[in-house]
Amino acid sequence: MSQIPRLFVSETLMPGALVTLESNPAHYLAGVLRLRPGSAVRLLDDQTGEWAATVVEAGRRTVSLTVDALARPREVPPDLWLLVAPLKKQRFEWVIEKACELGVRHIQPVLTRRTVVDRLNGERLRAHMVEAAEQCERTALPTLANATPLQSVLADWDPNRTLLFADEAGGARMAQLPPLVCPAALLIGPEGGFDPAERDAILAVPGSLRLSLGPNILRADTAAVAAIAQFQALAAD
Repeated sequence: MSQIPRLFVSETLMPGALVTLESNPAHYLAGVLRLRPGSAVRLLDDQTGEWAATVVEAGRRTVSLTVDALARPREVPPDLWLLVAPLKKQRFEWVIEKACELGVRHIQPVLTRRTVVDRLNGERLRAHMVEAAEQCERTALPTLANATPLQSVLADWDPNRTLLFADEAGGARMAQLPPLVCPAALLIGPEGGFDPAERDAILAVPGSLRLSLGPNILRADTAAVAAIAQFQALAAD
């Protein structure tokens, strides 16, 4: 039995609703998968959850489906944020994909003094998140904020949210930190690291903790994924 395709849609789903897909999603279902009336599809709206749906019409340019029943309610990811300095295009897209797969709730790109990229294509990044979530059985997408200067993010910081920053100068291992609970955030710097003034500003945030990801030198994209995985392995639900 072939796997039932899963697609995110923009509208809020409900039983009996008629959904019409155009452009790439329609081509994928009708042209690539060659689905026909009666074929099963799973639809997701990032609001209510995952729904069973049935193709009622499959044309060259549009595919229409009826929404049948709720298969799974939308998951509630742990309240974990990823604050990460933008990287070069492909590497940053990879970070965004993996953060979505691992269940981060919110992604905040931060601009630091050593950030090498300051413009992001939010629509393209969201498309990467959607594809990752469709393939990895997720029912929720992270929210993605606009790139914001680090100092602005720190100035508005909620003291109730623990800030763990990967400090190349050293810090405690994840397992050595106080019990990890959400809300929390992981802060990953640019390829050149944080400058001294930025480190001082981060340490001045109430409840901030220096984090070491181990003895190996990690690239920024690897560090982001390693930090998320370690946090989720050790944090209490």
